[in-house]
Amino acid sequence: MHIDDVLLNDWHPIAEVSDLEKQNPLPARLLGMDLVIWKSGESIMVWQDLCIHRGTKLSMGWLDDGCLVCPYHGWNYADDGRCVKIPAHPDQTPPEKAKANVFKHQIKYGLIWVTQGNPEHDIPVFEEWETEGFRNIPSGPYHFDAAAPRMVENFLDVAHFPFVHEGSLGDRDFPEIGDYEALITEEGVVADGIEFWQPNPDGTGVGSMVTYTYKVFRPFIAYFVKSRGPSFAAMYAVCPIDEKTSKGWVLMSMNYGFETPEKEIIAFQDIVTGEDIPVVESQRPELLPLDLQEELHLRSDRTAIAYRKYLKQMGVTFGTS
Repeated sequence: MHIDDVLLNDWHPIAEVSDLEKQNPLPARLLGMDLVIWKSGESIMVWQDLCIHRGTKLSMGWLDDGCLVCPYHGWNYADDGRCVKIPAHPDQTPPEKAKANVFKHQIKYGLIWVTQGNPEHDIPVFEEWETEGFRNIPSGPYHFDAAAPRMVENFLDVAHFPFVHEGSLGDRDFPEIGDYEALITEEGVVADGIEFWQPNPDGTGVGSMVTYTYKVFRPFIAYFVKSRGPSFAAMYAVCPIDEKTSKGWVLMSMNYGFETPEKEIIAFQDIVTGEDIPVVESQRPELLPLDLQEELHLRSDRTAIAYRKYLKQMGVTFGTS
């Protein structure tokens, strides 16, 4: 499987830090490669999930004295990836080749982000998340049997709200979308001034017009902020597991509703995403077409059009056609 350089040299979310409290070591998968995440003390490691000896998954192993132990022959790997002990040959110094394939990682927004290459860009900044006066609530992960670009494009699509999310994000009696502009900039895609009527935009139960600004920071990292009164922002961080399987987190930040229990806000997002999943999984072709002649596009699709052009400019072929 060919993996685009732009994706290899980028940061991708693969798990929540809290997942390691439930399972350590923890298996993961990114861009078709199996990974193992494990923690020793306060240190977190992300490696290819492969013992160099006989190719067994290290995520099936266990921790012993600060090492990750292969379940097949008990090889002990230290936190820098070196094999430091071979039980069948206790007096032999393990060869230099006996080491795991180690990947760089960062912790941000409660997620473990990993790169398989050498990024020229850092993890995108979620401005509201880092702004005083905003309440931060993560939700997910949400699993899709769909390509990552399909997931991102759905996130950017306002026109489906009255039909897929009727009663919450939209109303079939008010499907119109005002004119707006979507541009490709040095920072990614920006679509500003998207005006839309929602039946309950801020939890008060009173319908009104709202204004969305959408951004695409990286090929599989998108964002919106909804304003006109209270401000609600969300970053969509998608992990491309393989070409037709993905998972994503919706990181929410809002400057109102502090009295609403967090679990209620997450439950609402669970419902919304649950409505999206069967629709996105049904789309054909499964891979997102970057040739704009392959599908019909309207004025309300300007953000999606810009996103497809952006992916093509970035050289993304993974999950696209």
